[in-house]
Amino acid sequence: MAQLFIVATPIGNLKDITLRALEIFKTADIILCEDTRTTRKLLSHYDIHTPTRSFHQHTSALELRQIKELFAQDKTVALVTDAGTPCISDPGDMLIQSIITNSNLASRVAIHPIPGASALTALISVSGLPADEFTFLGFVPVKKHRAQFFKMIDESPRSIVCYESTHRIIKTLKELQSALANPSRRVCVGREITKQFETLYRGTMEEVLHQLKAGSTKGEFAIMIAP
Repeated sequence: MAQLFIVATPIGNLKDITLRALEIFKTADIILCEDTRTTRKLLSHYDIHTPTRSFHQHTSALELRQIKELFAQDKTVALVTDAGTPCISDPGDMLIQSIITNSNLASRVAIHPIPGASALTALISVSGLPADEFTFLGFVPVKKHRAQFFKMIDESPRSIVCYESTHRIIKTLKELQSALANPSRRVCVGREITKQFETLYRGTMEEVLHQLKAGSTKGEFAIMIAP
């Protein structure tokens, strides 16, 4: 029987990898990667030499068929993203859907989650904000639907978590500040979580903006906004 392992990888610190994940990397026939160069750094760190192959949002229909042929051959495949848990703001679900909707593959491919690092849960765990209920919105839209996105956050009765890049973090927080009817809503912003320059900013949107402007806006950001 073929197997597909959805494997979480470190979001910064290479030590944030499970023993089970390393075992799967060593025994898999192939590892599907968002970027093979990024994954190779992780594999080299642990002296793992399993073959890799690209799989990302631009993977062609032909390439997807070739990958599915691996399962027809009862291969063991591991799927990883560049960092964190696959299929969360990541196109891995495309591969899973192509398997479970294929009558020839659905019954012969066992799909297993291998949990581990995630910027989403890492930020929530240290935010100090209500997390009994929350909504994850992925990356903030770059151009279209930004106004609707911020309106959704303003009207949400539960905590919101989203991601933003180094290039737009200040702009996004300023637009959020203008969109929030309640300017005292608490916010936690995590920069470079688990990495050397990990920083957490807490307070109102105005306070967090002030902290960010006084510090650094380099790196990847996760944002959590209390209801």
